[in-house]
Amino acid sequence: MSDTTTARPGRLRARTVSAAALGAVLLALPFYLDRFWLQAGLFAMAAAIGAIGLNLLTGATGQLSMGHAFFLAVGAYGYCALAGDGSTVGGHTLVGLGLPSWLAALLAVAVAGAAGGLFSPMAGRLSGAYLGIATLALIFIGQHLLFNATSLTGGFNGRAVEPLSLFGLTFDDTETVVAAVPLQSSEKLWYVALAALVCGALFARGILRGRPGRAMNALRDHRIAAGVMGVPVARTRAAVFVLSSMYAGLAGVLLALVFQRTVPDYFGMVLSLEYLAMIVIGGLGTVAGAVVGAAFVSLLPAFLTRYSDALPLVSAPGTGGVSPGEASRYLYGAAVVAVVLFLPGGLSRISGTIRTSRTRTSLPKEPT
Repeated sequence: MSDTTTARPGRLRARTVSAAALGAVLLALPFYLDRFWLQAGLFAMAAAIGAIGLNLLTGATGQLSMGHAFFLAVGAYGYCALAGDGSTVGGHTLVGLGLPSWLAALLAVAVAGAAGGLFSPMAGRLSGAYLGIATLALIFIGQHLLFNATSLTGGFNGRAVEPLSLFGLTFDDTETVVAAVPLQSSEKLWYVALAALVCGALFARGILRGRPGRAMNALRDHRIAAGVMGVPVARTRAAVFVLSSMYAGLAGVLLALVFQRTVPDYFGMVLSLEYLAMIVIGGLGTVAGAVVGAAFVSLLPAFLTRYSDALPLVSAPGTGGVSPGEASRYLYGAAVVAVVLFLPGGLSRISGTIRTSRTRTSLPKEPT
Protein backbone atom coordinates (compact mmCIF):
# COMPACT_ATOMS: atom_id res chain seq x y z
CA MET A 1 0.00 0.00 0.00
CA SER A 2 1.41 3.37 -0.99
CA ASP A 3 1.99 6.25 1.39
CA THR A 4 -0.51 8.35 -0.58
CA THR A 5 -3.25 5.76 -0.07
CA THR A 6 -2.41 5.55 3.63
CA ALA A 7 -2.64 9.34 3.99
CA ARG A 8 -6.13 9.54 2.53
CA PRO A 9 -8.03 8.31 5.64
CA GLY A 10 -6.07 10.80 7.73
CA ARG A 11 -7.01 13.67 5.44
CA LEU A 12 -10.63 12.53 5.45
CA ARG A 13 -10.70 12.46 9.26
CA ALA A 14 -9.09 15.90 9.39
CA ARG A 15 -11.70 17.30 7.02
CA THR A 16 -14.51 15.72 9.05
CA VAL A 17 -13.17 17.16 12.30
CA SER A 18 -12.71 20.58 10.68
CA ALA A 19 -16.25 20.54 9.27
CA ALA A 20 -17.69 19.51 12.65
CA ALA A 21 -15.75 22.26 14.44
CA LEU A 22 -16.87 24.86 11.91
CA GLY A 23 -20.48 23.70 12.22
CA ALA A 24 -20.34 23.97 16.02
CA VAL A 25 -18.94 27.50 15.78
CA LEU A 26 -21.60 28.60 13.30
CA LEU A 27 -24.38 27.16 15.47
CA ALA A 28 -23.06 28.97 18.55
CA LEU A 29 -22.42 32.38 16.95
CA PRO A 30 -25.97 33.80 17.42
CA PHE A 31 -25.51 33.51 21.19
CA TYR A 32 -22.39 35.71 21.16
CA LEU A 33 -22.46 38.12 18.20
CA ASP A 34 -24.25 41.45 18.27
CA ARG A 35 -26.98 42.34 15.80
CA PHE A 36 -24.62 44.17 13.41
CA TRP A 37 -22.42 41.15 12.78
CA LEU A 38 -25.37 38.77 12.72
CA GLN A 39 -26.96 40.75 9.91
CA ALA A 40 -23.62 40.89 8.09
CA GLY A 41 -23.36 37.11 8.41
CA LEU A 42 -26.92 36.69 7.13
CA PHE A 43 -26.11 38.83 4.09
CA ALA A 44 -23.01 36.71 3.50
CA MET A 45 -24.95 33.44 3.68
CA ALA A 46 -27.65 34.72 1.33
CA ALA A 47 -24.96 35.94 -1.05
CA ALA A 48 -23.22 32.54 -0.84
CA ILE A 49 -26.40 30.78 -1.96
CA GLY A 50 -26.78 33.11 -4.93
CA ALA A 51 -23.08 32.79 -5.76
CA ILE A 52 -23.30 28.99 -5.77
CA GLY A 53 -26.03 29.22 -8.40
CA LEU A 54 -24.02 31.64 -10.52
CA ASN A 55 -20.92 29.48 -10.18
CA LEU A 56 -22.85 26.48 -11.53
CA LEU A 57 -23.74 28.54 -14.58
CA THR A 58 -20.60 30.60 -15.16
CA GLY A 59 -17.84 28.67 -13.41
CA ALA A 60 -18.87 25.09 -14.19
CA THR A 61 -20.73 25.52 -17.50
CA GLY A 62 -18.93 28.59 -18.88
CA GLN A 63 -22.11 30.63 -19.46
CA LEU A 64 -21.67 34.33 -18.63
CA SER A 65 -24.70 35.88 -16.94
CA MET A 66 -25.03 39.57 -16.14
CA GLY A 67 -28.65 39.32 -15.01
CA HIS A 68 -28.33 37.46 -11.72
CA ALA A 69 -29.75 40.41 -9.77
CA PHE A 70 -32.98 40.13 -11.79
CA PHE A 71 -33.68 36.65 -10.42
CA LEU A 72 -32.84 37.77 -6.88
CA ALA A 73 -35.49 40.46 -7.33
CA VAL A 74 -37.98 37.88 -8.61
CA GLY A 75 -37.43 35.79 -5.48
CA ALA A 76 -37.64 38.74 -3.10
CA TYR A 77 -40.71 40.40 -4.59
CA GLY A 78 -42.31 37.07 -5.36
CA TYR A 79 -42.20 36.23 -1.66
CA CYS A 80 -43.63 39.65 -0.75
CA ALA A 81 -46.55 39.23 -3.18
CA LEU A 82 -47.29 35.64 -2.19
CA ALA A 83 -47.05 36.15 1.58
CA GLY A 84 -48.37 39.75 1.77
CA ASP A 85 -51.89 40.66 2.82
CA GLY A 86 -52.69 43.14 0.04
CA SER A 87 -52.54 46.27 2.19
CA THR A 88 -52.74 49.83 0.89
CA VAL A 89 -49.55 51.89 1.16
CA GLY A 90 -49.02 55.37 -0.28
CA GLY A 91 -52.31 55.26 -2.15
CA HIS A 92 -51.41 51.95 -3.87
CA THR A 93 -53.14 48.67 -3.10
CA LEU A 94 -50.38 46.09 -3.07
CA VAL A 95 -50.83 42.63 -4.49
CA GLY A 96 -50.88 40.03 -1.72
CA LEU A 97 -52.21 36.48 -1.74
CA GLY A 98 -51.78 35.95 2.00
CA LEU A 99 -50.28 32.47 1.67
CA PRO A 100 -48.45 30.86 4.60
CA SER A 101 -44.99 32.37 4.60
CA TRP A 102 -43.13 29.03 4.37
CA LEU A 103 -45.21 28.12 1.30
CA ALA A 104 -44.68 31.58 -0.16
CA ALA A 105 -40.91 31.15 0.19
CA LEU A 106 -40.97 27.84 -1.69
CA LEU A 107 -43.23 29.21 -4.40
CA ALA A 108 -41.04 32.31 -4.77
CA VAL A 109 -38.06 30.05 -5.53
CA ALA A 110 -40.22 28.20 -8.06
CA VAL A 111 -41.30 31.50 -9.64
CA ALA A 112 -37.64 32.50 -10.01
CA GLY A 113 -37.00 29.15 -11.68
CA ALA A 114 -39.97 29.72 -13.99
CA ALA A 115 -38.58 33.15 -14.92
CA GLY A 116 -35.30 31.45 -15.73
CA GLY A 117 -37.21 28.86 -17.74
CA LEU A 118 -38.76 31.59 -19.89
CA PHE A 119 -35.26 32.83 -20.71
CA SER A 120 -33.69 29.36 -20.94
CA PRO A 121 -34.27 28.83 -24.69
CA MET A 122 -32.07 31.85 -25.32
CA ALA A 123 -29.58 30.65 -22.69
CA GLY A 124 -29.44 27.27 -24.44
CA ARG A 125 -28.47 28.79 -27.77
CA LEU A 126 -26.22 31.68 -26.79
CA SER A 127 -22.85 31.55 -25.07
CA GLY A 128 -20.04 33.79 -23.88
CA ALA A 129 -20.39 37.52 -24.34
CA TYR A 130 -23.58 37.09 -26.38
CA LEU A 131 -25.40 35.54 -23.43
CA GLY A 132 -23.90 38.18 -21.13
CA ILE A 133 -25.33 40.97 -23.29
CA ALA A 134 -28.70 39.22 -23.51
CA THR A 135 -28.94 38.76 -19.75
CA LEU A 136 -27.88 42.36 -19.28
CA ALA A 137 -31.23 43.31 -20.78
CA LEU A 138 -32.94 41.57 -17.86
CA ILE A 139 -31.48 44.16 -15.48
CA PHE A 140 -33.01 47.07 -17.42
CA ILE A 141 -36.33 45.26 -17.78
CA GLY A 142 -36.32 44.40 -14.10
CA GLN A 143 -35.54 47.94 -13.00
CA HIS A 144 -38.33 49.32 -15.16
CA LEU A 145 -40.83 46.86 -13.69
CA LEU A 146 -39.70 47.37 -10.11
CA PHE A 147 -40.13 51.13 -10.29
CA ASN A 148 -43.37 51.18 -12.29
CA ALA A 149 -45.34 48.10 -11.24
CA THR A 150 -46.32 49.84 -8.03
CA SER A 151 -49.17 47.46 -7.17
CA LEU A 152 -46.65 44.61 -7.05
CA THR A 153 -43.43 46.23 -5.84
CA GLY A 154 -44.55 49.36 -4.01
CA GLY A 155 -42.56 51.55 -6.42
CA PHE A 156 -39.53 53.57 -5.38
CA ASN A 157 -40.05 53.06 -1.64
CA GLY A 158 -40.48 49.29 -1.97
CA ARG A 159 -42.74 47.22 0.25
CA ALA A 160 -42.58 45.61 3.67
CA VAL A 161 -41.75 41.92 3.99
CA GLU A 162 -43.97 39.49 5.83
CA PRO A 163 -41.93 37.66 8.53
CA LEU A 164 -41.34 33.96 8.05
CA SER A 165 -43.37 31.54 10.16
CA LEU A 166 -42.32 27.91 10.44
CA PHE A 167 -43.38 25.17 12.87
CA GLY A 168 -45.31 27.70 14.92
CA LEU A 169 -42.26 29.97 15.31
CA THR A 170 -42.34 33.48 13.83
CA PHE A 171 -38.98 34.84 12.74
CA ASP A 172 -39.54 38.46 13.77
CA ASP A 173 -38.25 40.61 16.63
CA THR A 174 -40.49 38.86 19.16
CA GLU A 175 -38.10 37.48 21.76
CA THR A 176 -37.68 33.72 22.02
CA VAL A 177 -35.58 32.68 25.02
CA VAL A 178 -33.19 29.76 24.50
CA ALA A 179 -30.64 28.85 27.19
CA ALA A 180 -31.43 32.12 28.97
CA VAL A 181 -30.49 34.04 25.80
CA PRO A 182 -33.23 36.13 24.10
CA LEU A 183 -33.29 35.46 20.37
CA GLN A 184 -34.78 38.02 17.98
CA SER A 185 -35.21 38.03 14.21
CA SER A 186 -31.51 38.02 13.29
CA GLU A 187 -30.68 35.17 15.66
CA LYS A 188 -33.62 33.06 14.51
CA LEU A 189 -33.08 33.73 10.82
CA TRP A 190 -29.44 32.74 11.23
CA TYR A 191 -30.39 29.08 11.55
CA VAL A 192 -32.79 29.23 8.59
CA ALA A 193 -30.11 30.78 6.38
CA LEU A 194 -27.49 28.31 7.63
CA ALA A 195 -29.74 25.33 6.86
CA ALA A 196 -30.54 26.72 3.40
CA LEU A 197 -26.83 27.31 2.68
CA VAL A 198 -25.80 23.81 3.79
CA CYS A 199 -28.56 22.15 1.74
CA GLY A 200 -27.80 24.29 -1.31
CA ALA A 201 -24.06 23.65 -1.05
CA LEU A 202 -24.46 19.88 -0.67
CA PHE A 203 -26.88 19.71 -3.59
CA ALA A 204 -24.57 21.72 -5.84
CA ARG A 205 -21.58 19.64 -4.75
CA GLY A 206 -23.44 16.46 -5.64
CA ILE A 207 -24.25 17.85 -9.08
CA LEU A 208 -20.66 18.89 -9.76
CA ARG A 209 -19.26 15.53 -8.65
CA GLY A 210 -21.76 13.49 -10.64
CA ARG A 211 -22.55 12.95 -14.29
CA PRO A 212 -24.27 16.35 -14.72
CA GLY A 213 -21.13 18.07 -13.46
CA ARG A 214 -18.95 16.24 -15.96
CA ALA A 215 -21.32 17.26 -18.74
CA MET A 216 -21.24 20.89 -17.58
CA ASN A 217 -17.44 20.92 -17.48
CA ALA A 218 -17.30 19.37 -20.94
CA LEU A 219 -19.53 22.17 -22.25
CA ARG A 220 -17.30 24.76 -20.64
CA ASP A 221 -14.06 23.31 -21.99
CA HIS A 222 -15.14 22.31 -25.51
CA ARG A 223 -18.74 22.59 -26.63
CA ILE A 224 -18.32 20.77 -29.96
CA ALA A 225 -16.51 17.83 -28.39
CA ALA A 226 -19.18 17.60 -25.69
CA GLY A 227 -21.90 17.46 -28.34
CA VAL A 228 -20.02 14.70 -30.19
CA MET A 229 -19.81 12.69 -26.96
CA GLY A 230 -23.60 12.85 -26.59
CA VAL A 231 -24.07 15.78 -24.23
CA PRO A 232 -27.30 17.65 -25.13
CA VAL A 233 -25.78 21.11 -25.38
CA ALA A 234 -28.85 23.35 -25.52
CA ARG A 235 -30.85 21.32 -22.99
CA THR A 236 -28.00 21.18 -20.46
CA ARG A 237 -27.34 24.91 -20.72
CA ALA A 238 -31.03 25.68 -20.31
CA ALA A 239 -31.37 23.36 -17.29
CA VAL A 240 -28.36 24.89 -15.54
CA PHE A 241 -29.74 28.38 -16.21
CA VAL A 242 -33.04 27.42 -14.54
CA LEU A 243 -31.21 25.90 -11.58
CA SER A 244 -29.03 29.00 -11.21
CA SER A 245 -32.19 31.15 -11.27
CA MET A 246 -33.70 29.10 -8.45
CA TYR A 247 -30.59 29.56 -6.32
CA ALA A 248 -30.84 33.30 -6.98
CA GLY A 249 -34.52 33.24 -6.04
CA LEU A 250 -33.74 31.56 -2.72
CA ALA A 251 -31.03 34.15 -2.04
CA GLY A 252 -33.55 36.90 -2.84
CA VAL A 253 -36.07 35.48 -0.36
CA LEU A 254 -33.45 35.41 2.40
CA LEU A 255 -32.31 38.94 1.62
CA ALA A 256 -35.90 40.17 1.82
CA LEU A 257 -36.38 38.47 5.19
CA VAL A 258 -33.17 40.02 6.53
CA PHE A 259 -33.83 43.53 5.16
CA GLN A 260 -37.51 43.35 6.19
CA ARG A 261 -38.16 45.70 3.25
CA THR A 262 -37.46 45.37 -0.46
CA VAL A 263 -36.29 48.38 -2.47
CA PRO A 264 -35.75 48.43 -6.27
CA ASP A 265 -32.40 50.24 -6.16
CA TYR A 266 -30.71 47.26 -4.52
CA PHE A 267 -31.38 44.88 -7.43
CA GLY A 268 -29.39 46.71 -10.08
CA MET A 269 -26.29 46.31 -12.18
CA VAL A 270 -23.92 46.73 -9.22
CA LEU A 271 -25.39 43.66 -7.51
CA SER A 272 -24.83 41.50 -10.61
CA LEU A 273 -21.24 42.69 -10.86
CA GLU A 274 -20.69 41.92 -7.19
CA TYR A 275 -21.84 38.33 -7.75
CA LEU A 276 -19.43 37.96 -10.64
CA ALA A 277 -16.67 39.31 -8.39
CA MET A 278 -17.61 36.73 -5.73
CA ILE A 279 -17.12 33.71 -7.96
CA VAL A 280 -13.92 35.07 -9.54
CA ILE A 281 -12.33 35.93 -6.19
CA GLY A 282 -13.43 32.72 -4.51
CA GLY A 283 -12.75 30.36 -7.41
CA LEU A 284 -14.67 29.46 -10.55
CA GLY A 285 -16.46 26.15 -10.76
CA THR A 286 -16.41 25.16 -7.08
CA VAL A 287 -18.93 25.40 -4.25
CA ALA A 288 -16.22 26.39 -1.78
CA GLY A 289 -15.10 29.17 -4.11
CA ALA A 290 -18.61 30.63 -4.21
CA VAL A 291 -18.88 30.59 -0.41
CA VAL A 292 -15.43 32.08 0.16
CA GLY A 293 -15.92 34.79 -2.46
CA ALA A 294 -19.37 35.68 -1.12
CA ALA A 295 -17.98 36.00 2.41
CA PHE A 296 -15.16 38.23 1.19
CA VAL A 297 -17.33 40.58 -0.89
CA SER A 298 -20.21 40.72 1.61
CA LEU A 299 -18.26 41.09 4.85
CA LEU A 300 -15.67 43.57 3.60
CA PRO A 301 -18.09 46.57 3.56
CA ALA A 302 -19.35 45.64 7.02
CA PHE A 303 -15.79 45.44 8.35
CA LEU A 304 -14.87 48.82 6.85
CA THR A 305 -18.06 50.40 8.17
CA ARG A 306 -17.57 49.09 11.69
CA TYR A 307 -13.91 50.11 11.93
CA SER A 308 -13.87 53.17 9.68
CA ASP A 309 -12.62 55.37 12.53
CA ALA A 310 -9.50 53.26 12.98
CA LEU A 311 -8.69 52.71 9.29
CA PRO A 312 -6.72 55.20 7.19
CA LEU A 313 -8.37 56.87 4.17
CA VAL A 314 -11.80 55.50 5.15
CA SER A 315 -14.40 57.82 6.62
CA ALA A 316 -17.86 57.26 8.00
CA PRO A 317 -20.72 57.59 5.47
CA GLY A 318 -21.76 61.21 4.91
CA THR A 319 -18.61 62.78 6.34
CA GLY A 320 -16.68 63.19 3.10
CA GLY A 321 -13.72 61.24 1.82
CA VAL A 322 -13.89 57.60 0.79
CA SER A 323 -16.92 55.88 2.27
CA PRO A 324 -16.74 52.22 3.38
CA GLY A 325 -18.90 51.17 0.44
CA GLU A 326 -16.63 52.84 -2.10
CA ALA A 327 -13.49 51.56 -0.38
CA SER A 328 -14.83 48.00 -0.40
CA ARG A 329 -15.51 48.19 -4.15
CA TYR A 330 -11.98 49.42 -4.77
CA LEU A 331 -10.57 46.58 -2.67
CA TYR A 332 -12.49 43.71 -4.18
CA GLY A 333 -11.93 45.20 -7.61
CA ALA A 334 -8.22 45.01 -6.88
CA ALA A 335 -8.76 41.50 -5.54
CA VAL A 336 -10.33 40.43 -8.84
CA VAL A 337 -7.28 41.71 -10.75
CA ALA A 338 -4.88 40.05 -8.30
CA VAL A 339 -6.70 36.71 -8.48
CA VAL A 340 -6.80 36.73 -12.29
CA LEU A 341 -3.09 37.55 -12.52
CA PHE A 342 -1.57 35.57 -9.65
CA LEU A 343 -4.13 33.06 -8.35
CA PRO A 344 -6.35 31.78 -11.19
CA GLY A 345 -7.93 29.16 -8.94
CA GLY A 346 -9.25 31.77 -6.50
CA LEU A 347 -8.97 32.01 -2.73
CA SER A 348 -10.49 28.57 -2.21
CA ARG A 349 -7.50 26.94 -3.90
CA ILE A 350 -5.02 28.30 -1.36
CA SER A 351 -5.92 25.73 1.29
CA GLY A 352 -5.79 22.94 -1.28
CA THR A 353 -2.34 24.05 -2.40
CA ILE A 354 -1.13 24.14 1.20
CA ARG A 355 -2.51 20.63 1.87
CA THR A 356 -0.88 19.28 -1.28
CA SER A 357 2.51 20.78 -0.41
CA ARG A 358 2.30 19.40 3.14
CA THR A 359 1.45 15.93 1.82
CA ARG A 360 4.39 15.97 -0.56
CA THR A 361 6.70 17.14 2.20
CA SER A 362 5.55 14.43 4.62
CA LEU A 363 5.98 11.56 2.16
CA PRO A 364 9.34 9.80 2.54
CA LYS A 365 11.68 10.03 -0.40
CA GLU A 366 12.41 6.88 -2.36
CA PRO A 367 15.94 5.54 -1.88
CA THR A 368 18.28 6.27 -4.73
